[in-house]
Amino acid sequence: QVQLVESGGGLVQAGGSLRLSCAVSGRTFTINRMGWFGQAPGKAREFVASISWSGNSPVYADPVKGRFTIFRDNAKNTVYLQMNSLKPEDTAVYYCAARMGIDRYDAWGQGTQVTVSS
Repeated sequence: QVQLVESGGGLVQAGGSLRLSCAVSGRTFTINRMGWFGQAPGKAREFVASISWSGNSPVYADPVKGRFTIFRDNAKNTVYLQMNSLKPEDTAVYYCAARMGIDRYDAWGQGTQVTVSS
């Protein structure tokens, strides 16, 4: 199995920044891609960004392009989401996820709350 632990959420004013971390442990050799997803109150969980386990080929959802950056520290087995120019609509619980297969994410963290005040 793969274990994921997120951290770094909090309360920030609009225009501010936060960095989310996802510490990955367990059978990491089975992972091919890591992703971040956000779930706003009353809404479905949505894709935010993903990156290959090797740290290449980042992909972003349109609303966060140019503001968020996903990257990996290979030495620490940690994936980060740098969130800049935050907007109130970015408020959500953010989940880290690992993909071991082809078409779905198989392991999820517990989530970390991000609240952006206007």
